[in-house]
Amino acid sequence: MAPASPLLVLLGDGDDLDRVEAALRASVETDDADLTDIASHLIRAGGKRLRPACTVVAARTAGVPTSDDVVLGGVAVELVHLGSLYHDDVMDEADTRRGIESVNHRWGNLTAILAGDFLLARASEIAASLGTEIAALLARTIGKLCEGEVAQLRRAFDSNRTETEYFRSIEGKTASLFSAACRIGGLVGGLPRPTVEALTEWGLAYGMAFQVFDDVLDLTATEAELGKPAGHDLVEGVYTLPVIRTLAEGGAAADELGDLLGRPISGAELDKALALVRSGDGVHSAVDTARDYADRARAAAGQLEPSPARTAMASAADALLDSLV
Repeated sequence: MAPASPLLVLLGDGDDLDRVEAALRASVETDDADLTDIASHLIRAGGKRLRPACTVVAARTAGVPTSDDVVLGGVAVELVHLGSLYHDDVMDEADTRRGIESVNHRWGNLTAILAGDFLLARASEIAASLGTEIAALLARTIGKLCEGEVAQLRRAFDSNRTETEYFRSIEGKTASLFSAACRIGGLVGGLPRPTVEALTEWGLAYGMAFQVFDDVLDLTATEAELGKPAGHDLVEGVYTLPVIRTLAEGGAAADELGDLLGRPISGAELDKALALVRSGDGVHSAVDTARDYADRARAAAGQLEPSPARTAMASAADALLDSLV
């Protein structure tokens, strides 16, 4: 599995992440004890808080202490992420999330959907308090998340899914939020526009590398490493880059894999599909693509002024991928 991100290592030297955590918990406090309990369910379960870390590190490229507004910007981003997880678990009919019972499994789908909506509303409220540009950016990003998910759903169990469709989907459902997290950090931190654009570019490239990395892990890591069964995407009919490229290779392995896909699989069929993908060049090719995005992230970081934050950003995507070699 991936080592700790240089972004988190950098922030581990101070109290910025603790401030984010405290503000995140406070953001879902309501007069309704039950709603507070449901909305904070996944917050209490923990998490790396990588997206708000991006917001804080982006602002710290200015070399000044982290302001309360920057912390709130990171909280808004994390609330969007959490809200999307509530909705994802409904769509996937998931029983667990982060090692605990999922909201939908414990309280039902309707409650999970409404709680997810509440988290998105809280994120929007915080964004509005930071200014109209931040509010518009977050709203636009939520729209992109939806577009990415719809694009993925549209191609569920479709073995003819193209690379173009895959990249468009992951840019919307994953990379757009990382990009927004960095842009919010730059804007709220009062950084010059060229710096904000470089941070935005870094977030997009990092987010793309992050999702390709995650998709490779789903196919290559063990259940013990993942904390969940391997091949979840195949079970859900989500054919990611390694699968797309394995099918494109042609030959006997591609034909066998093609015969298995296009419908729900489990058990021996899932094991066979995983073995076929692992035996070809699709996984290695996907890792190469993730490294291309890591190169783009490093180049974007190179546009920033020298600082510990820039150093962490320059190495973050490469550190993410080191565990795949």
